[in-house]
Amino acid sequence: MLKNESQLRSRDLYLNRLIAFQDTEPVKIITGIRRCGKSSLMKLMARHLRQNGVADEQIIEINFESMEFRGMGVEMLYRYVKERLPAGKRVYLFLDEVQRIEQWQDAVNSFRVDFDCDICVTGSNAYLLSSEYATYLAGRSVEIKMLPLSFREFLDFHGYTVRETKSPSGGTRRRIFDAANESYEPRELLEAYMKFGGMPGIADVGLDTDKALTLLDGVYSTVVVRDILEREKRRGQRQITDSDLLRKIIMFLADNIGNSTSITSIGNTLMNEKLLDSDNRKGKPAVQTIQAYVGALLESFVFYEIKRFDIKGKEYLRTLGKYYIADIGLRNYLLGFRDTDAGHIIENIVCFELLRRGYDVAIGKVGDREVDFIAANAGEKRYIQVTESMNEPSAREREFAPLRKIRDNYEKIIIANHCDNPATQDGIKVIMLTDFLLDT
Repeated sequence: MLKNESQLRSRDLYLNRLIAFQDTEPVKIITGIRRCGKSSLMKLMARHLRQNGVADEQIIEINFESMEFRGMGVEMLYRYVKERLPAGKRVYLFLDEVQRIEQWQDAVNSFRVDFDCDICVTGSNAYLLSSEYATYLAGRSVEIKMLPLSFREFLDFHGYTVRETKSPSGGTRRRIFDAANESYEPRELLEAYMKFGGMPGIADVGLDTDKALTLLDGVYSTVVVRDILEREKRRGQRQITDSDLLRKIIMFLADNIGNSTSITSIGNTLMNEKLLDSDNRKGKPAVQTIQAYVGALLESFVFYEIKRFDIKGKEYLRTLGKYYIADIGLRNYLLGFRDTDAGHIIENIVCFELLRRGYDVAIGKVGDREVDFIAANAGEKRYIQVTESMNEPSAREREFAPLRKIRDNYEKIIIANHCDNPATQDGIKVIMLTDFLLDT
């Protein structure tokens, strides 16, 4: 449900990215999993325009999931916008879930060519950025990749504030306060984040397990039905028709976040568990079928694939990447709330925090060892290990060992959920997970 402007909560990270491209030629394309806040981001941008002197008549907002626009075709869309153009003024077009309009690319391209306009569209599927779309707007679009709430945003949405307080030793530490000024340790709220995840709608129902599961069930259902099964029908494809098989693959990937995974291994596991029939001619799982289903999940932003990179060979490897789920709350909805997989959960959280901060992320291979993440952008590179605990000597050695094998001078850090002695060793920093997530 869209909020009116008085109910909107800030998403400054993404809003600032949109503002940076205001009044430039590229079409702004906001992508991300359903209900991660794309519609609200466009509302925030429209409010920013109004607060900075843009008249209401210059802002045209269309949500194609509204009954008001059900059945609208591309020609009708063009006429609808043309009839509402303000004389002699630039118009700002906000087209929400635009992929529901057949041949919407034609309309957007015509708007760009025919009118003095600034265009922003959202979509819940990477099909928006397919080769067909690229043909129309090659070099004339920019993608704003939106994710569910960060830990910082989670605290803000749920009414918490972070403050620096003095510790008894004279240093400072962070405490988190609610609206009644009750204080909490950051880890207490991190546990809630690891349980409920970062879907913005959770803030509307509160940190209540039953209500959260109901909301997450709605997210799952709309992703599967609208963004995968219905999308295949619109494209005239017949590859993805089995909703039961799709759920089995989703469950497998959710259960294996952070594990090296191949399409073949997915098929073999499902076949061994008698969840998938084999290709009778070859006695093997239908690899192309699995590939199509996994590809659809990636396109719908449910899962993200992180490739492996050979640090010494300086090349990406084609096999054994890892899959991470866009929202930990969604994983808990699928698999149930359990405490046996904290290591992979925090690895998942760190992966998306790195993506949120604009890094390109890869899995590092150094000899026979693995580095959890290589995070790089135009200005820096970081090698990162993620672990549940650094308190056991064997755990410390396990996490330090692969980083010691890397001979370059880029920053090397270990992010730990629990660590009694987060000291730098051999030039490798140890950082508490809560500090990493709050240092933004």
